[in-house]
Order: sequence, then structure tokens, then C-alpha cells
Amino acid sequence: QVQLVESGGGLVRPGGSLRLSCTASGRIFSIKSMGWYRQAPGMERELVASSTTDGAIHYADSVKGRFTISRDISKNTVSLLMNALKPDDTAVYYCNGRVVLYTTLERGEYEAEYWGQGTQVTVSS
Repeated sequence: QVQLVESGGGLVRPGGSLRLSCTASGRIFSIKSMGWYRQAPGMERELVASSTTDGAIHYADSVKGRFTISRDISKNTVSLLMNALKPDDTAVYYCNGRVVLYTTLERGEYEAEYWGQGTQVTVSS
């Protein structure tokens, strides 16, 4: 019922910029955290950047100073502005969200994790 829809992937030259966007939709109460992961061929999926509703932001060391994550909490969207792209940034990028589906007085918040379908980012000359 909850979907994360991504856009913005593509081919870019080294040193170029690209912006990824992700929008969560469906029967959601709120979203605790949204972020971006990536997975290159033969590599494990790794966290790129994340942002909580409380404002905590984390970046992988490899992208600090180059990537910027931002959220529009009211619209359940998250974006990743990628500058000074390198060939090593080539990967499938996945949007991730920690979603509160509902709340009850007896159990509190019920959370679930959702993933986008992934979008290919290729950095090549």
C-alpha cells in the first residue's frame, strides 16, 4: 500500500551534477526517516545519506561535501543533490523510508520499512 517512487537517475559525466527525488505515497500516518542507499555491481548496499523527521542527517564519508540530502516533510519527499560526481558513484540508488503506518493507544506506533524500485546512476565520460 505504501510506495516510494524515485526519479532523476541517468547518465552524467564526471564532475557533473544530478538530483534524485523520491516521493512516498499510500496509507501512511507519518514517516520517521527517509534516505538514500546505493549498490554497485558486486558490492553490498550502503547508506549514502539519510534524514530523520527530527532533523538528524547522516552522510557516507565518500559523499560528504559533495552530496546534499533534503526533505519536504509535508509532502513526504526526499531529494539527493549530487555534485562533483565520480565514476565510483555509479550504482543503483534506492530510496528508503521508515514509515509509521498507524498508531494505537495500546501499542503506539507501528512502523515498517519500504524501498523504492531503484534508479540507475552512471557516471562516465
